[in-house]
Parts: sequence; C-alpha cells; structure tokens
Amino acid sequence: MIYQESVFQELARAAAMLAQTTGTREARCLRPGWEEELLGTSLSHYVGIAQLLWAMAINRGGRFDPDSLKAPGAERIRAEIPATTILSVAEKHFVTDVTAFRQANERAQMTTDPLLRRYEYNPLRTTPLVKGYGPGLLAPVSQLIPAKASPLGIYYTGVARFGNAFAQDLGDLFEAYVGRQLRLLPDATVRPEIVYGQNQALSVDWIVVTEELVLLVEVKSVRPTAHLRLANERRGDELKRMLGHAYEQIDHTAALIASGRREFAGVPTDRPVHGLIVTMEPFHIVNAPMQRPLLPATTVPVTVCSIGELENLVTITDAPVGRILLERAADPRRSTYALREAFSGHTHASNAVLDAGWASYPWRRAADGKTSSETAGAAL
Repeated sequence: MIYQESVFQELARAAAMLAQTTGTREARCLRPGWEEELLGTSLSHYVGIAQLLWAMAINRGGRFDPDSLKAPGAERIRAEIPATTILSVAEKHFVTDVTAFRQANERAQMTTDPLLRRYEYNPLRTTPLVKGYGPGLLAPVSQLIPAKASPLGIYYTGVARFGNAFAQDLGDLFEAYVGRQLRLLPDATVRPEIVYGQNQALSVDWIVVTEELVLLVEVKSVRPTAHLRLANERRGDELKRMLGHAYEQIDHTAALIASGRREFAGVPTDRPVHGLIVTMEPFHIVNAPMQRPLLPATTVPVTVCSIGELENLVTITDAPVGRILLERAADPRRSTYALREAFSGHTHASNAVLDAGWASYPWRRAADGKTSSETAGAAL
C-alpha cells in the first residue's frame, strides 16, 4: 500500500506547499534561504534532481551512472541544472555506501522477528541510492527516489537538521495548504478556525459549508509510527496520541455550532455535520471497525483521509462533494473504507494548486506527454 501514491501529487505538493503556501505563524526555519541551507540547492532543483535520478534508474535497470552526465545528449540536462549541482546534492542527500547502509539497517531493527522487518523503518527512505554494488549507484527500490523529495521526505531531512522547529513550521504550512485545497471546492464557503470565549479557544482548523452539509476539517501533520505499522501492544495508545484530539475537536466544534453560540452564528444549523481529519501521510485502514473503538466517540460521522485523498476529493466534477460524503456515511460498510473508495466512477478536473507546483520544476510535463527527465533518462 505504501508505494501506491501518485508521484505527480507527491512532488507537485512539495512546491505547492513549501514554496507557494503562506503560513499563519512566523517561521523559525522555513525562512528565505532555507532551501540552500538544508538541501544545498533550490527546492525546484532538488525536486528536479530527484526526478532525474528516478527516471534514469527506471530506464537503466535500477542504476544511475554519474559519468552519463558527460555523455552526448546530456547537454539538455546540464542546461537546466549544472552537473556539479546534481552530483553534489545526490551525494549529500540520496547516496550511502554498503557499510553505512548495513549499520543503519541494524539500528533500525525493533524486533527480532524477520517477518516483521518489512513494517519497520527502511534506511533506503533516507538514502535510496547505494554505492558499492557494481558500477555507478544502485537503486534497490526506485520508488523511494521521488519520495525523498516529497514533503514527507523533506520533513525528515529538515527535522534531522533543525529539530522540532522545522516540524512546527511545516505543520503550519500544511494546515494552510489544506485550506488552499478546500477552496477549490465549487459553491462552498471555507472559513478558517474560529476564536471563541474568554480563553480565546479555537475551533477546528477549517469549516466548509456546502448546500448539503457542514464539513469540520481538522489537520494533523502526523504520520504512522512503527508501533502502528507493527500493530503491537502500543498501537492503541499511539493512535489516540496522534489522532484522538482531532476527534474531540470535531465533536466539540459540532456542539458549539448546534448550541447557536454567538461566534459560530455564520455557520448554518439546518444541515448535517460531518468531520474530516486530514493527515500528511496515509493511515491505512484507520477507518476500519477494528480501529474506531480505539478512538474517542463522536456525535457526528468522522473520516480520516490523507492529503492525497483530499487533493482528489476537491476535483470531483460530476457530483457535489457533500452528496458523496453523505452517501458514503449512510453506508455502514463503505463508511469504514478509505475515503478514496468513494471516488470510484467519478470524473475529476485538474487540481489547480498541484498544477502550479508542478509548473515550477525544470522537468515539467512537455507537450508530448513525457517529462523532460523521462526523455533524458531514456536517452542516457
């Protein structure tokens, strides 16, 4: 499941969120110049390098030969990004050697059961290219190359360099980015969090009003830990720690709206209320019946979805999103599936926010339907 995410969305989201979204708080790390300090180049070039390495790996049996940048046909690549930049960024962020990989792999093992190793941390997520296994660089899992340049990959790189301050900055941008996606919904009113009471308490992050329903959206820039992936004895506590407050926040906001509290007077009370928790990374089977009892009970239906699912939800063109959510919630079985299941059979428009992010990259899609990196990767 973990590799079944759209590379276009993952990479386009990096620029759309990190370069084209404005947060609500003053950043401590994501200030002008952060890209060069952290990545060694611009964000556009960093993502472009990841695309290039990936394209060359899938066109050459999982290998990248640094010398190929000197070969005939490589001028087109070097005209976009200097070869010295490609190689220095690759060496710093994408490459490890045999000894370092084995050491990292041994440190990552949390259990002694080899059958459970697949659910633990994979060091190739940090360095997807390995030198020392034949000529050039080997990509054992080529899908992890573009993942390194996704917001999640950059999150781990940033936290390793700057610590929790980077995570907080990115979390603020992620919340604002979810708002940008929600505003793509046609015929919907999107309101940011509402401040209420003497203590200046806050509602959910976003309130979306459609003709069919009121959608309360809480944003959580969290990702499943190894305990969740392993489904060990700490699974329930970890799930509550990461998502429990979001359920409570949605239910409390729904009660405030229903009570007619003054600060929420602009939110209608004549239609159903649903909750949506948006996470940065998919929490697989989180809506399943076996998971729901581990989380706080609510008086309104609540669904957890990934940002990728939200990016697809807001582009549905052949039916109102409110109706789709109502029909899904009314089905006892389908309401426990991943949200993306409800998109089956529907038509979608292009996502303007993602398109703008993608357009900022050197290897943006060409008129022939292939990216420049795909063409160059095949040639080299």
